[in-house]
Amino acid sequence: MATSFLRDVLCAYPETPRKLIEAIEYSLLAGGKRLRPALVIESWRACDGPEESREAALAAAGAVELVHTFSLVHDDLPAMDDDDLRRGKPTNHKVFGEAMAILAGDAMLAMAFEVVARHAPPQVAAPLIRELAHATGPQGMIGGQVLDIEGENQTLSLDQLQDIHRRKTGALLTGACRLGAIAAGATQAQLDALTRFGHHLGLAFQITDDVLDVTSTPHQLGKATNKDAGKGKNTYPELLGLDGSRAEASRQIASARRALDAFGSSATSLAHLADFVASRTS
Repeated sequence: MATSFLRDVLCAYPETPRKLIEAIEYSLLAGGKRLRPALVIESWRACDGPEESREAALAAAGAVELVHTFSLVHDDLPAMDDDDLRRGKPTNHKVFGEAMAILAGDAMLAMAFEVVARHAPPQVAAPLIRELAHATGPQGMIGGQVLDIEGENQTLSLDQLQDIHRRKTGALLTGACRLGAIAAGATQAQLDALTRFGHHLGLAFQITDDVLDVTSTPHQLGKATNKDAGKGKNTYPELLGLDGSRAEASRQIASARRALDAFGSSATSLAHLADFVASRTS
């Protein structure tokens, strides 16, 4: 997603306290992979979204990036992961203080739904908002975070670990694919295929994340490494070993790609995104 679109979103709030906008801008425009908005747009394209639905797809892409960024700002807080570095820069609360970081995250969550309500036609806005809320909320990303915290210093099975990560990481990735499909007016078969794609991609993403936490340096990742084991978190390398984790990630990517077969060449960019997830180094 172009940074210009996110800048335009921020410009829609001229009466916002300046310090709050600065805190939001600091994290929202800090770069990153923009994987989730890319999944929205490429899923929309795979479903042959008509030109008149482009603005709804862009709004959904901006909204999912706002939600993702809000989650990172809150995850980095001392009460959660207590991280000092994100994308190679001091975390939001290190720059603006904990209270402002909390408020910036809260504001981005509210902005995400407003962006969709403003830019998508009413008949599409409602299902987009419902999908985003489901992916974000108590049965999705936030619920997954709770399960992750509750699982600390316990020995979990692979099924339990995958349940956490289907929610904590996978829900928003799957939701991004579904948002693109909904914006495009996809058929049920297309929506189901992209849901399967997102599920497998989400697990592959988290497995790769766990592997990188063990094998990379803070300079490579732009954030602290080797921190999960010290917090008693369950990880794939701990459960499966590094080689087993890499093999499982490859299996998930293969399943994700198979879910795209029905789209043919329309899903080439989604397949490339799956390959990127598997091969990423940061």
